[in-house]
Amino acid sequence: MADALLVLNAGSSSLKFSLFAAGSLDVRLRGEIEDVGGAAHFYARDSRDTVLGEKRWGGPLGHAEALGFLLDFLPGTAAYDRLVAVGHRVVHGGREYSGPVRIDAQVLAELDKLIPLAPLHQPHSLAAMRAVATLDAALPQVACFDTAFHRFQPHVAQAFALPASITSLGVQRYGFHGLSYEHVAAVLPELDARAATGRTIVAHLGAGSSLCALSAGRSVATTMGFTALDGVPMGTRCGSLDPGVVLYMLGHLGMSTREVEHVLYYKSGLAGVSGVSEDMRELLASDDLLAQAAIDLYVYRIGREIGSLAAALGGLDALVFTGGIGEHHPAIRAGVCAAAGWLGLELDAPANGAGGPRISSEASRVSAWVIPADEEGIIARHTLRTLRVH
Repeated sequence: MADALLVLNAGSSSLKFSLFAAGSLDVRLRGEIEDVGGAAHFYARDSRDTVLGEKRWGGPLGHAEALGFLLDFLPGTAAYDRLVAVGHRVVHGGREYSGPVRIDAQVLAELDKLIPLAPLHQPHSLAAMRAVATLDAALPQVACFDTAFHRFQPHVAQAFALPASITSLGVQRYGFHGLSYEHVAAVLPELDARAATGRTIVAHLGAGSSLCALSAGRSVATTMGFTALDGVPMGTRCGSLDPGVVLYMLGHLGMSTREVEHVLYYKSGLAGVSGVSEDMRELLASDDLLAQAAIDLYVYRIGREIGSLAAALGGLDALVFTGGIGEHHPAIRAGVCAAAGWLGLELDAPANGAGGPRISSEASRVSAWVIPADEEGIIARHTLRTLRVH
């Protein structure tokens, strides 16, 4: 065995992990603890998809307990001799971080300040860093930021129409899911050279959902903004909302800021509209009218955002689906492609049912693709590159 690199992706309801060979970046194992906070399910598989471990919890499992279980499990897999580094997905890097950075006490302190901007994710990423440091203080760790990919958008795409006294404090559009978009931009040339050098919209659809406009592989606009609440509806998040609704909740309904925050982050989106579930699998299987209403709203809002981003690009050459919903639900892809038909996108239904990678017809003016997300692979490469520089 050889030295290994661990990548941790601590999400709002999951802990994804991947173990890479430090030299070749070949995957040794991958896995996830899903439904964290609920009846969690853990699994780990090696590169041949052999199950190395699986466990279910009957009751709620917190993020700290999930990470503790993982760090206890890994040394017993015999997948490596020595762990040489840990790379972390971090949702928010603020204005300070436009690229990966080695983690130290100062970096942790700066990232702590950004927790209010990403309360679903940032605390869990930071907790993972601190847990690893407690286990082995000498083990190098690197933070890779979802916001970094968007930091070089045109100023007008990042600006809010607010007084300078507010925007000067860092109140601006940041955008998220950048590691996912970076991966798509990296692999798109292998599939569609025209899209890679032209105008592409990527739809990262999952528990958290957003879209990004790429011009020659660079982010020029995205649907998420100052926080990960903006844009399309998500699993439990509301997406774009008239600020007047928040004022109404505070003033007329007498809700506290903490109560409003809880509703917008945890009680809205697919779960809030349907009253059934935040899980698209359950919504698609349900005959409840509100479940269908949630799906319809989700697809409609994605279609609207595609129109907005196409305007920012001055046209459209390709549409890419990625993320859990984007990769695994043909019905959602079909609905979104139908909404984008006015742009010249024509779906190939059998190809869509088979999962792609190309799901548009040969005659379609706009190509459509399914590209599996690989944020962990991007993080692994960034981690090694950052440590070599240092």
